Amino acid sequence: MVFEGYFQVGLREVLDEFRFSPVEKVYHDIDYGHGRIETRICSVIKNFDLVSSHKDWPSMTSIIKIESKREFKNKDKVEESCRYYISSLDKSAEEFQYIIRSHWVIENKLHWSLDVAFGEDFDRKRFMNASQNFSLINKIALNLAKNESSSKIGIKSKRKMAGWDENYLLKVLGF
Repeated sequence: MVFEGYFQVGLREVLDEFRFSPVEKVYHDIDYGHGRIETRICSVIKNFDLVSSHKDWPSMTSIIKIESKREFKNKDKVEESCRYYISSLDKSAEEFQYIIRSHWVIENKLHWSLDVAFGEDFDRKRFMNASQNFSLINKIALNLAKNESSSKIGIKSKRKMAGWDENYLLKVLGF
């Protein structure tokens, strides 16, 4: 499992670890697409001599650093970022790169679907657990709509059709 590392106290130590200790594994990846060139460098260390807070994570075996640089083809714009992760897995830099990228693809697809079909970005539920409860219900409804295959229409249209037609609603619910 990979966890994005917002270390608070240990962040300075992690930065020092990457600065002074030898990096065991490195993987370079270059993506061309969507009008930009994205370069990612994944570095993995397994030596935690400078990270005193590593005792707080007894199963931690790796600290991962992802450096990314986006260059836009039609603009003189360059975006750079650096993210840190901790993991209990013993994987190569290439495998960590794939795992981390896969997580964000799934997250972005889910968010996009919920936003387009259910307008979640415009929800203003603030009372107690209302936003979490509605988000969970929306995810259940999204999965039910995706699983209904008799109608070849989009999720937003399936949602509307289920609201208009009780028989279709029962079909979506699996009855």
